[in-house]
Amino acid sequence: MAFELETERGIVRVPTGTWAVDQAHSSVEFRIKHMMVATVRGRFAEFQGTIEAAPDYHDSKVSGTIRTASIDTNEPKRDEHLRSADFFDADNHPEISFESKTIEHLRRGDYRVAGDLTMHGETREIVLEGTVQGIERDPWGNDRVGIELRGTISRGDFGLRWQQALETGGVLVGDEVRVAADISAVRKTEDTT
Repeated sequence: MAFELETERGIVRVPTGTWAVDQAHSSVEFRIKHMMVATVRGRFAEFQGTIEAAPDYHDSKVSGTIRTASIDTNEPKRDEHLRSADFFDADNHPEISFESKTIEHLRRGDYRVAGDLTMHGETREIVLEGTVQGIERDPWGNDRVGIELRGTISRGDFGLRWQQALETGGVLVGDEVRVAADISAVRKTEDTT
């Protein structure tokens, strides 16, 4: 199966139906500056999400949750600190959630997705740029869609304000966080046509 393409308007879109994120073939990652010179990369191992693709993409919905305790930056001591009350406070705020509010088509398979991100007990509207990569039928007969989502958030906006000053006048941890989700989602069988 190829892209579902509305040729008269040049829109590549997710076919109608309910799509569940396949965690085993997806990733949710972030990047943040460390000591103002290096970039630390991390990922979350546990997450889930749903795409409700409507016939009119304006009516579609995207939602997802991430388990904060599943953070992994390839450094166990740093991960433990990130789970603590200084940062995510995973014991009291075990999930990060996103619920879309509006979806705007930009060009071809590119979209702007605005919605509410809830993290650390704070909810703020954020904007993500999304690209529909394509749709195929996998060897097991499932319809599968690929989507990339990208965005930038301020950790301070969500109450993650722990900081340490450097002797040179800078700070240990940047405020700007670049987030990226590479999603493979499977259409629920009752929606398959």
